[in-house]
Amino acid sequence: MEQHCQEGWRKFDSRLYLLSTEKKTWKESREDCLERGADLVIINSREEQTFLFNLHMRAWIGLTDSVTEGTWKWVDGTTLTTGHWGRGQPDNGGLFSGQQDCVEIYYRQDDPVQTWNDDKCGTNHNWICEKVV
Repeated sequence: MEQHCQEGWRKFDSRLYLLSTEKKTWKESREDCLERGADLVIINSREEQTFLFNLHMRAWIGLTDSVTEGTWKWVDGTTLTTGHWGRGQPDNGGLFSGQQDCVEIYYRQDDPVQTWNDDKCGTNHNWICEKVV
């Protein structure tokens, strides 16, 4: 446990989080997490959402609707029940953009529990890995 924290992992409740220092696509970000024995973060509570918001990162999380448009699923296969979407989100990129199937947490919002934004999966962002202690 102590070793993980020294390697850049942060602890919250019974989970460890690694904040990336580089930017990759959503798929590449997930692959990086899996190589570390983790996965992209799954946000299970308002408290966890607030903790992640307070890291002041714009980063990929483990949520996508790439299989079925409008059906948001976490990387463990569970369907999203409670979201923390920013105002007007998800918008699939609006009228002309489209195909925004992956989700980032975006800290430059007014409300810490309304910070998710859908974006194109091929965009390079930082990311947050999560694993259970």
